[in-house]
Amino acid sequence: MVYCVGIKKSVFSSISEGPHVNPTPQNRTRQLERQLGDWTRAKLPYLLSELVMFTLKQGWAALFGTLLLGGMVLSSQIWQPDWPLARYDALLIYAISLQALFLATGMESWREARVILLFHLTGTAMEVFKVYAGSWGYPGDGVMKLWGVPLFSGFMYASVGSYMARVIRLLDMRFAPYPPFWTTVMLAAAIYGNFFAHHFLYDIRLALFAATLLLFARTRIWFRIAETHYWMPLPLAAFFSSFFLWLAENVGTSTKTWIYSGQDSHQMVSLAKMGSWYLLLFVSFVTVTVVIRDALSRKPLCYKATKSLRQSSKA
Repeated sequence: MVYCVGIKKSVFSSISEGPHVNPTPQNRTRQLERQLGDWTRAKLPYLLSELVMFTLKQGWAALFGTLLLGGMVLSSQIWQPDWPLARYDALLIYAISLQALFLATGMESWREARVILLFHLTGTAMEVFKVYAGSWGYPGDGVMKLWGVPLFSGFMYASVGSYMARVIRLLDMRFAPYPPFWTTVMLAAAIYGNFFAHHFLYDIRLALFAATLLLFARTRIWFRIAETHYWMPLPLAAFFSSFFLWLAENVGTSTKTWIYSGQDSHQMVSLAKMGSWYLLLFVSFVTVTVVIRDALSRKPLCYKATKSLRQSSKA
């Protein structure tokens, strides 16, 4: 027998719903998000408004990463080698400024910032090792480097954490039925460890791919755009996300921000990197759940008038 947990109101619902809200920057940002959604739904047919709002919320959640990529593109076009400030150092200042702006305006909460800090630390550690191992490198100069790794690189991983934390809130996400938390931590640790260990030991990534499917095969990502709830299998969402991260990788290499070993200057990043990002996304997701645990449910969830993505496409 399958038991479902009914949810009347999400813990991630906008805090701006009430008329009397403290006018903090975070609350004002939430009110702006809600007003934009109300305006879009009032102007467009229902299904079109759902699609538009889904796209807008995804873009809003990915804003930090998008602005970071934009900084890489712009700096690669205008930066001169004789300028007193190195490009990598300028990108670090830019990334810190973005983070401060997001916190000051309430676009990110301090709760979400804790997630981002974890990503920054684990990402920088991996960068230092991978550059030392010769997997990729940073060809430019910079003062703010740690063993050949520019410190702004940690913000690239932090942008993934920023996206995940923000999209969970913006799309009112729940994950159910979620496997025992300790098993997900062990899987994330094994994936993260294999990124280091495969340089010395047998590469177990195929087993790790299988483990993600075995552990999360039943887990659905439930999300709400307006009032209707939709769902997508978690492994499928990770696959789609890995494709967009592969596109971001190509932006990084085309701007010569970093370059992979054996890669020509105009050569696209190998599609095999999608597999690496697919696995790394599970590390990222588990890192998010260390801080944001109330989006997880061990039991399946039940919503009225729910739809899967496949069902909604037939509507």
